Amino acid sequence: MSGTLGAAANPPRTGQEGGWTPRLVLSLISIAVVLEIVSISSTMASVAMMPIGAHFKTDQIAWVTTAYLLAAAVACPLAGKLADIHGKRKVFLACMAVAAFGALVSAVAPSFLILVIGRALFGTLIACMFLGFSLMRDVFPPKTLALAVSLAAGGMGLMTIPSPFITGVLVDAWGFRSIFWFLFIALIVMAPLVVLSTEETPVRNPARLDLVGAALLGGGLAAILAGISFGPSWGWTDSGTLLMIIGGLAVIAIWVPLALRTKDPIVDLRFFRRGPMLRICLSAGLAYGTISLYATLIPIMSMTPAALGLDYGFGVDAKGVGLIQIPMGVGSVIGGIVVGRMLRTKFPTLTLAGGATLMLSASVVTGFWHAGKPEVLFGILLFGLGMGATTASIPNLTIASVPPSVQASMSSMVQASQTLLASILPVIAFAVLNSNVATVIDGYGFYSDNGMTIAYLIGGVSSLAAILVVLTLHRRRQAIVAQAAADSAPSERDPEPAQVA
Repeated sequence: MSGTLGAAANPPRTGQEGGWTPRLVLSLISIAVVLEIVSISSTMASVAMMPIGAHFKTDQIAWVTTAYLLAAAVACPLAGKLADIHGKRKVFLACMAVAAFGALVSAVAPSFLILVIGRALFGTLIACMFLGFSLMRDVFPPKTLALAVSLAAGGMGLMTIPSPFITGVLVDAWGFRSIFWFLFIALIVMAPLVVLSTEETPVRNPARLDLVGAALLGGGLAAILAGISFGPSWGWTDSGTLLMIIGGLAVIAIWVPLALRTKDPIVDLRFFRRGPMLRICLSAGLAYGTISLYATLIPIMSMTPAALGLDYGFGVDAKGVGLIQIPMGVGSVIGGIVVGRMLRTKFPTLTLAGGATLMLSASVVTGFWHAGKPEVLFGILLFGLGMGATTASIPNLTIASVPPSVQASMSSMVQASQTLLASILPVIAFAVLNSNVATVIDGYGFYSDNGMTIAYLIGGVSSLAAILVVLTLHRRRQAIVAQAAADSAPSERDPEPAQVA
């Protein structure tokens, strides 16, 4: 992998080297729609969390999101390896198939555990995000690539606009199970469109699968997150809590040296030693952690009855939550389009830092001022703008930093970092919330205003950390550019300008 940010060579493409064609347009639409399904699935699940918790009488509803993201964190590196070996489109379609089965399992789940297992299987769909962008890099002409990626990424909030009518009608009329039926049908319909419109990439990079590493990494992370999740109810000094956390850390400790010695590990830790990718992964993961947490908290806060007197909550139904989230979708689309235009002159580090700054501001605004709808809607719009800028910047930053031969596997590292940190942050926040329960009604706990504020601020801290990391990445790039300019400057002994690779 090139150590110079943005120095990756242009990849071979199966498409024409010119502009847009009808097939490219249809390919962009089909890939973007699958990414929309990823986006709307998170929104739908967040809206359904309170009904799910009430139906199964559990306070562990964070696992509706955590299982989905944790499974994705393990599945993404595997999908990246498979894509490099067998082709990105094949694995893209395979992930859609596994996710469809997971949606079916959740739709018919007789218990909360089975529903969580279905959500974990559905988490495989997150791999389609980096696979879609990597496939676009191989298929789309250079002059259309940046705009296409930005439209696909920024447009991931587009479905938030009509989603009130989808989610509201489904959940209010047929219950939470209907959203999983909807996702199942949507994936079954979209698969043939992807096949017809999108070519398979010829880029290959043979490798082997590290199934042992995947099991150790996934098992260790799951144990740690389970310990953090159940800590408030079991007690932080309880033997079960300690066993989960310490046992998970021990499994991770076993995995690290094995990963360093394995030729093709599930996560190549050696790859973080050079180049900019460690900071890209950290900044992407921290930013997505904020997105995951904020999107989870808004429905819970909005659906809490105002009559409880908790200084927050509007008592809206699922459709009402969707209406409240419309500014997020509008802001996301605007933010993605603006970034797509800015990338003609700006490097993605700047737009990523800008997006994270907007999300930090929104987290603080919503955390402290959420008693009335006007301030909540303002915070949601601000967050949507930041989310759109962030989701459009990260894939463009990865594309600019990774050579084409390992595009899928390296992009999977970024995606794994995003989903891993995005799975951890809600568990931490809900551990705080479960320690700040104000009242319990019919087995479901409603959180105190102070707990809700802290939860939003956790997301703000994550965004702040992302800003600090990405700024170090930008300073490094500036130093590289300055050094290249100095090396290429003519001297008295060499009147001819030097060529910079």
